[in-house]
Amino acid sequence: MSTPRHVTEQTLNRASFIAMAIIMISIFHFGLGTPFVTLLFGYLILHYIGKVLPKKIAILAFSILVSFLFYLFVHFVREAVLALPAVASKAVPTILDFAKDWGLNEHFDDPESLKSYTIQQINSQLHFLARFAQFFTKEFVYVIIALVGVCGIFSSGRIDLGTDSYSIRQNVYSVFTSKLSERFRNLFDSFHTVMGAQVVISAVNTFFTGLFVLSLSAFGAKMPYSFLIVVVTFLCGLLPIIGNLISNTIIFGIGLTQSMKLGIIALSYLIVLHKFEYFLNSRIIGGRIKNPMWLTLISLLVGERLAGIPGMILAPVILNYLKIEGAKLQVEEAPTHPS
Repeated sequence: MSTPRHVTEQTLNRASFIAMAIIMISIFHFGLGTPFVTLLFGYLILHYIGKVLPKKIAILAFSILVSFLFYLFVHFVREAVLALPAVASKAVPTILDFAKDWGLNEHFDDPESLKSYTIQQINSQLHFLARFAQFFTKEFVYVIIALVGVCGIFSSGRIDLGTDSYSIRQNVYSVFTSKLSERFRNLFDSFHTVMGAQVVISAVNTFFTGLFVLSLSAFGAKMPYSFLIVVVTFLCGLLPIIGNLISNTIIFGIGLTQSMKLGIIALSYLIVLHKFEYFLNSRIIGGRIKNPMWLTLISLLVGERLAGIPGMILAPVILNYLKIEGAKLQVEEAPTHPS
């Protein structure tokens, strides 16, 4: 009878770190950022729904909510595909004409060519929205698989389902999967910390932006594409630091489609709003994450290069996850040898 070989817990702990690293690298390498972000967001929503409802009812409520959000997303993309190129076509000439009136276009050899080139480049960048059919093929299938996986994980998040059937209770597979589950819990905790705070900030920003858009009608002005503004503000708000720059640019451009005055009023309001949000950020995010801004910016740039928008969402999450894991490890001092 052969004697069972032993593997130390420290070895399995290291193996779980390596497995987690391989999984994350594979997600970026094979372009699975969208379904992975969907998985994390879905579980975050189910996590909160499950606090007030039983599991089966929570999954049913989650399915209804996802269907409603999907309907809103389709409506948003349809409006964005039509609106954003039109906004660019109207806003860019307004800005260049304003520069001409103030004599700022003297630095350009050919302002009209610059106008045509700028509009062409902006419209080319917006064409990705028109590729909505691709979403309904590969990306849509991935998202559905991720949503089904969310429900399965929420029902039972265990990896090893045969724990009580093994002759060796502390076997390599059981301990390894337990360690790997712990790694994933830490990743979700990081996502919960970073994106949970970012969702709150984005919701506050969206509320005040929507309030501003509605209040304009009381003064005889009207901001077009109000639904697009609200959705863009919320979605861009999920991206730390640069999200506000993107949404502000779009809202400023939409304001310019009416007049330069409305565009400047909208931009001024957004600047004041985001100055106020600095205090909110320090309260909500500063006390939770405590990463320097330059490091977050670098992670966003790397994430964008690796996986686009999903990579930018995951970048601060992974950065915080590495800090969580690293903070749990103690550095062993090297033994000193007497001379």
